[in-house]
Amino acid sequence: MMNLPPFPGTGFWWVLLAVALYGLLHSFLASHTAKRLAARIFGAALTQRYYRLFFALQAGLTFLPALALAWRLPDRRLWAIPMPWLAVTMLVQGLAVLGLLAGVAQTGAGRFVGLEQALDPDSANRPPQLVASGFYRWVRHPLYLFGILLIWLLPVMSANLLALNLGVTAYLVLGTIPEERKLRQELGPPYEAYRRRTPWLVPWPRRRDLPTDYAESTELEK
Repeated sequence: MMNLPPFPGTGFWWVLLAVALYGLLHSFLASHTAKRLAARIFGAALTQRYYRLFFALQAGLTFLPALALAWRLPDRRLWAIPMPWLAVTMLVQGLAVLGLLAGVAQTGAGRFVGLEQALDPDSANRPPQLVASGFYRWVRHPLYLFGILLIWLLPVMSANLLALNLGVTAYLVLGTIPEERKLRQELGPPYEAYRRRTPWLVPWPRRRDLPTDYAESTELEK
C-alpha cells in the first residue's frame, strides 16, 4: 500500500499560501494606486499605453509558482468523478471554456490583454465603457463564474489541487469587491444602474422594477 501524506499535509498549506500571496500582489497591481505609482515613475503616457499588457503578463507569470508547488509538493488523491457523471462534468467544462472565450471576445481580446492599447495610442486614451449584453446581461462577472465551474469540475481532485481551487475561488469572489468599486469610480451612474439590475455571480432573474438607464451595447473593462 502506498504511504500517502496526511490531509491536509504541508503541501496543501504551501499552495494555499502561494495563492494568497498571488492574490495580494494581483489586487494591488489592479488598483488605481499601483497605476498612479507607475505613472509617476514611467510617465502617464507610457503607463496608459502599456500598463494593461504588463498587468496581463505578470498575472500569468506570477501564478506559475503556485502551479509548480501544486505539482511538485507531496500530494494525495481525494476523489475522482466516475462515469457517467464524468461525461456530464466534462461537457460543462467544455461549455465553461466556450463561455470564457466568448466573454473575453465581448470585451475585445486584444483590449482585454492590453495588446490593443500597446499598439494603438488612440485606443489607450479611450475611456472605459460598459458592456451589459451577452453573458454580461445575466451576471456581472461571467468570466469568474465560468472559471470557477472549470476548476471545480476537474475529473480528479487532490489535496494540493483543492488548496489551489479554494485559494483561486476565494480570490475571485473577494476580488469582485474592489473591482466593482473601481468600476463605479470609472463608469459612474451607468454602472451603478447595471449593478442594481444584474445579478452578481450566480444568474437568476434580473430585476424588472428598475429603469434601464445604461447602454446595452457598450464595453465593460476591468
